Amino acid sequence: MHQLRLFFIALQFFTRVPVPRWVGFEPAWLQQCARYFPLVGAVVGGCSALVLWGAMQLFPATVAVGLAMAASVWLTGGFHEDGLADSCDALGGAVSREKALAIMKDSRIGSYGALGLILVLGLKAAVLLGLADTDPALAALAIVWAHVASRAAPVWLLHALPYAGDADHAKAKPLATQISGPGLAIALGLVVLATAAGAWLTPENMPLMLGAVVVAAGLTFYMQSMLERRLHGYTGDTLGATQQVVELGALLAFLALAPLFPVD
Repeated sequence: MHQLRLFFIALQFFTRVPVPRWVGFEPAWLQQCARYFPLVGAVVGGCSALVLWGAMQLFPATVAVGLAMAASVWLTGGFHEDGLADSCDALGGAVSREKALAIMKDSRIGSYGALGLILVLGLKAAVLLGLADTDPALAALAIVWAHVASRAAPVWLLHALPYAGDADHAKAKPLATQISGPGLAIALGLVVLATAAGAWLTPENMPLMLGAVVVAAGLTFYMQSMLERRLHGYTGDTLGATQQVVELGALLAFLALAPLFPVD
């Protein structure tokens, strides 16, 4: 029952989905629930994939992709996109660690943040359009898997890096700590389960999924190295940026590898 409660806490924190009243809340649960971030990704990605599939029955692929992306942004309140914009503003220029952290606290969006959002969302739309035109089922699978895997990346950073900002004034103070090894193992295990489920549903797509695993892992390690060098740790905004970068990378991997492993 406690594990189910932790999942609902994660779902409540990262989405607009209402949760049962009996769930309750304790600040410590917000840290513990990090293990279920990939499961929240499955919910968000599943809703986005369903919108894409349904919309393609009525509209051109361009419209369906736009609706699918709008559904995921609405469902999460643009939580990760906001982190991406703030991180781009802070890390786009050659500024000191202290200046970068101060920029991330500013609610206004700058030129780097605007450009980052435009490029990432635009690329995401272009990639999903390419997948949807080729194989709508593959596009739906890629959306779900990318959402699951990309939400394991911030969990890895929570484990691998210290918090870089002022923990006493963090927006989500309970998250400003490191996650335990067992918690990380659960999050990574959920990615393995998602990969196995995708291979079971469509075995011919297994090479694509393995390629996406490699890309997602590589981008996660890149973000870890870059944040360690620039900030000596992570912030809430950089966790959101990492999710967006890894999601886009996973989708790109699916699109790039699809022609190499055509479905008969």
